[in-house]
Amino acid sequence: MSDDLLLVGSIPYDTVQDVFKTFGGKLGKFVSAMPDGEVGPRSHWISRVHYHVLALHPDLEVVQRPALENGADRLHPRNAGDSWKFRVRDGVKEVRFGDPGWRLGYARDAINSYFVYKTMQEKGSVPQGPRFQVSMPMVNSVLPPRIFPVMKDMYKVRPGFTEALKAETLKIVEKIPNKDLAIQWDCASELQDAYGNFPGLSADDAIERNIGQIKAISPYIPEEVALGYHMCFGTLGGWPRFEPADIGGAVRMANAFIANSGRRVDWIHIPLLDREDEAFYAPLAELKPMGARVYLGLIHHMESLAERTALARKFVPEFGMAAYCGFGRIPQNELGGILDDHLKAIGQSA
Repeated sequence: MSDDLLLVGSIPYDTVQDVFKTFGGKLGKFVSAMPDGEVGPRSHWISRVHYHVLALHPDLEVVQRPALENGADRLHPRNAGDSWKFRVRDGVKEVRFGDPGWRLGYARDAINSYFVYKTMQEKGSVPQGPRFQVSMPMVNSVLPPRIFPVMKDMYKVRPGFTEALKAETLKIVEKIPNKDLAIQWDCASELQDAYGNFPGLSADDAIERNIGQIKAISPYIPEEVALGYHMCFGTLGGWPRFEPADIGGAVRMANAFIANSGRRVDWIHIPLLDREDEAFYAPLAELKPMGARVYLGLIHHMESLAERTALARKFVPEFGMAAYCGFGRIPQNELGGILDDHLKAIGQSA
């Protein structure tokens, strides 16, 4: 086992067995943790929470859902304009979520996938070394401003959802042996906020708006569990959702998350664009990992990989390789090529 690669999370095969066998079988010896692929409804990331959790809540009203497709309902949005949107019903001051530890579905999925992973490890289908990785979107990514036509409603939902996500996390660390477990927080809306991409919200206050969720959950994850953060430019409607002038906003947010986690951070993932100008990479010199393994999202546009890697090394001499994001919105028939790209990125033959 090594830590040359990070698998960000979603790998949309039909089953977790397919993910573990295909990606785990080929890449398992190069990763320190192995995700279950976020198969099924989780492959479209936060959409599953929107229709499984928010749309069913009695204190919330659906004001927009993804448009029909060929006359049939569609659960996953095509782009940001096609997203689920909600309003808090009149008279409700705070939206809370019952059945703590199970309401959001992450704990149940993690426990079931861990059983499959452990069984396949015992049978020799996947390497013994890597931990089991649970990747979950952080609160502000699940509840971004774009899904609330009235922004004040967002602030009525976020505190209760934070409680629910904390309970879900504690259930995961209760049920899965901590020595086998890694938790990764996925942060896409946080990165948009860092670059001032939400109307009415200033980038100057972005760190203050986003570290509260980190302080509320990460310190309660036991030290024996590995902890990481994945920063993301987003893939809804196509990657990247936005292209900043440089990587500085991501670096500043990553530094804040690491400093405010209340415990050791084991890795930080920074996405990178297909850019070959030194100015874009220069803010990486300001990254303060505090012992965390740095992974850079360089595995894309493979024809320019060597040049982009060389540019990154000017500012971060030592790092592991990763893709820019998970692959949940990518057609299944392209996953084989993506797997090969990961092997090429670390100098292995496909």
